Amino acid sequence: MSTYIGAAQITSPANPRVRWLRSLRRRRVRDQEGLTVVEGHDELQLALDVGARPRLLVLAPELSGRVDVALADRAKDVGAEVITMSRSAFAKASYRESPDGWLAVVRDPARDLGALGEVVTSAVLAGTTPLVLVCEAVEKPGNLGAMLRTAEAAGVDVVVAASPVADWGNPNVVRASKGTVFAIPVAAAPAEQVIDWLRRHDLRVVVATPDTDRLVSDVDLSGPTAVVVGAEHDGVSDVWFDAAVVGENAVVAKLPMAGRVNSLNVATSAALVIYEAVRQRGG
Repeated sequence: MSTYIGAAQITSPANPRVRWLRSLRRRRVRDQEGLTVVEGHDELQLALDVGARPRLLVLAPELSGRVDVALADRAKDVGAEVITMSRSAFAKASYRESPDGWLAVVRDPARDLGALGEVVTSAVLAGTTPLVLVCEAVEKPGNLGAMLRTAEAAGVDVVVAASPVADWGNPNVVRASKGTVFAIPVAAAPAEQVIDWLRRHDLRVVVATPDTDRLVSDVDLSGPTAVVVGAEHDGVSDVWFDAAVVGENAVVAKLPMAGRVNSLNVATSAALVIYEAVRQRGG
């Protein structure tokens, strides 16, 4: 870390750079600037591995211990300005309770939904079967992050937030996803637009809900499929039931529930349905 320790260091928690980093906690600021924050050594490493190009890298040598100079150099080589902060200044800028001294500012990972049609088309042309996850109105960043980790592990092609509450650039989504939000194409749009997009790309829509007798295991998930899960408290909205009823390529299905509880955590539900699709596809 000697390359960076000798550089001028921001020591005051009231420094304008610190205030700007804190401002990125607000969605309005993130949306205006098209930026978000990646905090943590491992999360930054994954983001760089999949092509993220940090604009700013903030290091706190007092917190980092034995610092990974090679990782800092990688960020610098792709255009990041590298600065250092004291423990107190970094703690003010940090989003974590126990920061490790690594924080980077990157472009918001969300893409335009229309452009993600190319991902689905490319999967078909490559001889693979597209699998899409749609999360409607999910509120908790931790749930979105958990679903992204499952999606990345299972080989999901695209994750779409329909009528989103939490945004993909929320630093807590980035943290909960362990950086996988940069590894999977993600987008956000109103539910009606998402439904239209799914139909235009010939994806079978499987709406996960307890309000049906059909089990997920009885549904054919081996073809091009979009799995839809809903908000933590209310589940999927009525617009999806209408789509499933009137659509020729849509169905509602549930997970088997033997206990008294009638629903599972949304991230757990998504994981079980996605891996049922993986099982049916022989993977």
